[in-house]
Amino acid sequence: MDTAILPSTLLLTLLLAVGLIFFIRASTKDRTETAQLVSEQDEAALMPQIKEYFRSRSYRVAAVNREQNQVTFEGFVKPSLFLAMFLTLLAAAGLACLSLVLSLLIPSLSTLFLGIVLLSPLSGIFYWKKAGRLEKVLLKLEANPNQQHSSSQLTVIAHRDELIELQRALQLKLGK
Repeated sequence: MDTAILPSTLLLTLLLAVGLIFFIRASTKDRTETAQLVSEQDEAALMPQIKEYFRSRSYRVAAVNREQNQVTFEGFVKPSLFLAMFLTLLAAAGLACLSLVLSLLIPSLSTLFLGIVLLSPLSGIFYWKKAGRLEKVLLKLEANPNQQHSSSQLTVIAHRDELIELQRALQLKLGK
C-alpha cells in the first residue's frame, strides 16, 4: 500500500473513534427540559389522572408544596438492555476498524491489536452504570382563569422523553 494512505486512514479512524467515544458518553447525558402544557380539564379532574399516570410509570410522590401547588415525583429509570448491547456492538466495530488499521501499520503487533476489540464491553458497562438513575419530575399545576371555560396549565420539569409521553398520554397541548 502507498505510505501516505495508511497514516491518513489512521487519522480518519482516530477521528471516528473520538466521535464514537462522545456518542457513548452522550447516551447517559441528562436531558431534563421544562415545558408548559395546557389541559382542557380543570385542576380537580386533571390531578387524579396525573397521579395515576405517574403511578403507572413507577414514580412516587416525593414532595408536595401546597403553597406553590407543586408536586415532585421520583422514580428509578432503568437502563435499556438493547442500548447497552447496541453501544457494545458499535464499540466492537469501531475498535475492530482501529485494530485493523494499526495492524496494517505495524504488522508485527497485529495479534495484540486485535485484542483491543475485547475492550468493547466496557462501553455497555459504562452506559449501564451511568444510565440507571433516580429521575425527578417537578410539576406545578395552575388554573387558567382568563379562559371562558375551565382549563389548567402545567409547568413540568422532566426528562424530554417523559414530557413527550405525558403529553401524549393525557392529551395535553404545548403552552406558551
